[in-house]
Amino acid sequence: MEAGHGSLGYFARIPSTLEPSQAVLNGLWLIAGQHWCNVGSPTIMNTTADSDPRRWQILALLTGAELLGVSPWFTASAVSPQLRQLWDLSVAEGALLVTMVQVGFVAGTALAAILNLADLIPARRYFAVCALLAAVANGALIVAPTYGQALGLRFLTGFFIAGVYPPAMKMIATWFRVARGFAIGSIVGALVVGKATPYLIRALGDTSYRTVVLSASLAALVASIMVAVGYRDGPYPFASKPFSWALVGTVMKHRPTRLATFGYLGHMWELYAMWAWIPAFLLASAQARSGGANDGSGIVDIPWVDAAAFGAIAAGGLGCVWGGWAADRTGRDRLVIQAMAASGLCSLGIGFTLGASPWILVPFAWIWGFFVVADSAQFSALVTEVAPQHAVGTALTLQTSLGFLLTTVTIHLVPELVEMFGWRWAFPVLALGPMAGIAAIRRLRR
Repeated sequence: MEAGHGSLGYFARIPSTLEPSQAVLNGLWLIAGQHWCNVGSPTIMNTTADSDPRRWQILALLTGAELLGVSPWFTASAVSPQLRQLWDLSVAEGALLVTMVQVGFVAGTALAAILNLADLIPARRYFAVCALLAAVANGALIVAPTYGQALGLRFLTGFFIAGVYPPAMKMIATWFRVARGFAIGSIVGALVVGKATPYLIRALGDTSYRTVVLSASLAALVASIMVAVGYRDGPYPFASKPFSWALVGTVMKHRPTRLATFGYLGHMWELYAMWAWIPAFLLASAQARSGGANDGSGIVDIPWVDAAAFGAIAAGGLGCVWGGWAADRTGRDRLVIQAMAASGLCSLGIGFTLGASPWILVPFAWIWGFFVVADSAQFSALVTEVAPQHAVGTALTLQTSLGFLLTTVTIHLVPELVEMFGWRWAFPVLALGPMAGIAAIRRLRR
């Protein structure tokens, strides 16, 4: 990282030949714990301009495939009211349908890291097969006879999405060097929008849970076909930097790596709970404003809510692009502090918009959605920069596994707080994450 970018201490030890786009790359596609990149390898350090004319076609293909391939992630959250009614579930049981995707994702990324699957299976086949299996697991939700089987299917959905999200980062990186930051930012933006897709499907008019679930599965199936037919690896491959259990102790004892990981945990404390529950908050707010009208089934249907929920999550796509741009110019540490401060303030204030006009409520929710994920990739980039280079893969896998496991706590905590105190006071607890994250990153800068 260049001098004057607001990074001190260990950041000053980063080689001057390391381009910002390289660090962005390492963070973005390693964010899910897959660690095939050899940080600082000569092939990445090459500054020769990208010249293969097919790179833009591949970027368009992978961006579309990523958006479609992760669509099943939040289907259970988008249709939670219907699923709760179908199986007579409590709010906590409904939340577990979301949590199991997180747990499955952790299991999938950890297994891929330990077995180093990216070295054993060609990237095109790995992505295509996992997208297909995620589509099947997600689609099977509509025929699941019991709640227990539905939980298993949500676990499998997350497990297979672990083969869709991280590999795409590596795949596009083989096509770009100079414009790599932009290319990876496009993939991450597509990822965020893809997670919001089930809410867009609902907003288009058909609120049937079967329609939402099957549409997301169809999207993942299309993604599988797109990559299987259209993708080929680019001219800039990466060497492997494998996971090692023996290095876990080394990583945990290394102060800069530990602080960067703590910062990421503060970020994850807030992120997925916001994504999982902002749609329900928007619905509760709209219902309070309209006097609680519903269609007689117990399921409230207010047309603009699903579009607003889609926008609140999808705004993070723009946030990711802004975050990468700002990090390259002001420094990763400064960017994550700014983003966490903004999102933390939003989590403290969003409750006061309950029942407010949509013209106040929706922009507030979208601003929160923009900042809550804007710093996400930068935490992994920080780890690639400060961790002992022989332990980067292990550090990233550990960081991501702990982060996604932590999301299961706040996903369940928010509805419990709603039951006790109401929606107005449910989200402020999420601000504890950004507060702790900012403290950790500030210590890292010293």
